[in-house]
Amino acid sequence: MSVKIRLQRHGKKGKPFYSIVAADARAKRDGKFLEKLGTYNPNANPAIIELDVDGAVKWLQNGAQPTDTAKAILSYKGALLKNHLAGGVRKGALTEEQAEAKFAAWLEEKATRITTKKDGLSKEQAEAKAKALEAEKAVNEARVNAVKEAEAAILAEEAAAVEAEAAVEAATEEVAAEETTEETTEEKSAE
Repeated sequence: MSVKIRLQRHGKKGKPFYSIVAADARAKRDGKFLEKLGTYNPNANPAIIELDVDGAVKWLQNGAQPTDTAKAILSYKGALLKNHLAGGVRKGALTEEQAEAKFAAWLEEKATRITTKKDGLSKEQAEAKAKALEAEKAVNEARVNAVKEAEAAILAEEAAAVEAEAAVEAATEEVAAEETTEETTEEKSAE
């Protein structure tokens, strides 16, 4: 029986979630499996991978072939390195303690790289948030300035209308005053 280490898809459309399983190569993708080795959630950044490294190494030593994606995940989590070191121990090139020390050092280095990536992502998100806030402030200031300009224009129009009304009233008063003076002069001349 040919055994594959592969992904078994779960989750809804557009939001995949995978189980990492050891399964018969002839079984359906989401069908029967021999052992569940872990999970893979690509929806998060960075992706969340939980893997039983020792179980994966056991299957690799028994001849299981990982698919391309499963191989990348096993490499990322160190299962392939641990399998390689176990082969060195079997051949006598390393002692068990040396292999464990190399694997522990690799895990520490990997953990520091992951934390720096997470820090970089959080810093980028904070910078993007700050830029968005600055852009929003600029838009709000432009909006406030536009409103103030519109209010000033309205006030200027109202002042012009008031001045025009005052000018019209003054003109009508002058005309009325002229008429009254004409009437009084006509009355005086008529007498």
